[in-house]
Amino acid sequence: MSGPSDTASGQGEHDSRLASPTELAREDLGNSPSRVSDPRLQFEVRRAIIWTLVVGGFILAIYISRSLLVIFGALVFAAMIDGGARLLGRILPIPRYLRVAMVLVLSIAFLAWLGYFAGSTISREAALFPEIVERQVSEVIDWARAQGFQVSQSQLQNYAGSITSGIGTLTRALGGLLGGLTTVVLIAIIGVYVALEPQLYERGVAWTLPRAHRASFYVTAKRMAQTLRRLMAGRLLGMVVEGVFTYVMLAFVGPLVGIGVVPMAALLAILTGLLAFVPNLGALLSGLLMVMVGFSGGVEMGVYTIFVYLFVQNFDGYVVVPMIARKTVDLAPALVLAAQLVMGILFGIIGLFLADPLLAMIKVALERRAETADAEDQDHARKAETNGA
Repeated sequence: MSGPSDTASGQGEHDSRLASPTELAREDLGNSPSRVSDPRLQFEVRRAIIWTLVVGGFILAIYISRSLLVIFGALVFAAMIDGGARLLGRILPIPRYLRVAMVLVLSIAFLAWLGYFAGSTISREAALFPEIVERQVSEVIDWARAQGFQVSQSQLQNYAGSITSGIGTLTRALGGLLGGLTTVVLIAIIGVYVALEPQLYERGVAWTLPRAHRASFYVTAKRMAQTLRRLMAGRLLGMVVEGVFTYVMLAFVGPLVGIGVVPMAALLAILTGLLAFVPNLGALLSGLLMVMVGFSGGVEMGVYTIFVYLFVQNFDGYVVVPMIARKTVDLAPALVLAAQLVMGILFGIIGLFLADPLLAMIKVALERRAETADAEDQDHARKAETNGA
């Protein structure tokens, strides 16, 4: 016969058996005002923490965006060096660091030739360039007035001054990013280190990821590096083609057709080649400069420069670019132009140069993400079919 005490004792033992170890530990430690016991409140707290981390990450990325852009510029430079080293590797079976050194030496030699041997001619032509442009602007104003348009040169100068001031404001907003030689040297140094041992930094980034995602990261990184190398190789090829064709057409073909040598042919060719690094906007700017210089030598020469511009751009657009696009990321021109405008406003000249490489990397990452999602969906479908069978 059991009494009330025995019943209470049995109920206590039953409750202790049903209590989980976590609950017993909480009873031993005691409650505190900082502990949230409601599961719904715990879920809301975790969600608030996640949102705080996401917003904080965005703010941090914006704060260090200039430094991140410098690092990305170094990666682009490293891809160019790596592409040259791989190209030499098909010809010279020598260690990688020697091939990288050869690419750097050849690049420095080319810049030295451009600065010392061609610099004197280009500097003389560049000194005459502003004068020719100003004279052509005056002639355009006179022509507009003759057609009945009320055009004031002072107003145009004010507009030009406003545009120049706006560009200067955007450029100064970069601060240390466009600090000149220091930034270029920093990009070059980081790029050389990455080009010498790319696997070292790739493994370092993969180490920070969960083990299950490392294989996918290596595939994505490989595709990104391959796309960036081909994109930069195509960009350099386009620069060389446009520069060489422009110089040949202006300096050699012009006299053969009775037009004569276009003034500042070497300077215009170099500017056309350099501006070809920036798709769309670079071609428009180089073409405008070429036509303005051409019309300084007469109407026939101006019309001829228009023909040269159209010929070079169409050859590059219909022959060179399609060959490149077949082996790299094919980006929509409108999307590239929009990215250039946004990056140019945010980061100035450097952002304009790096807009389409960054866009190409984003596209590769999104394509890789889509492939991974499709693979996961197919795995789930096969598992469901297996379980159903």
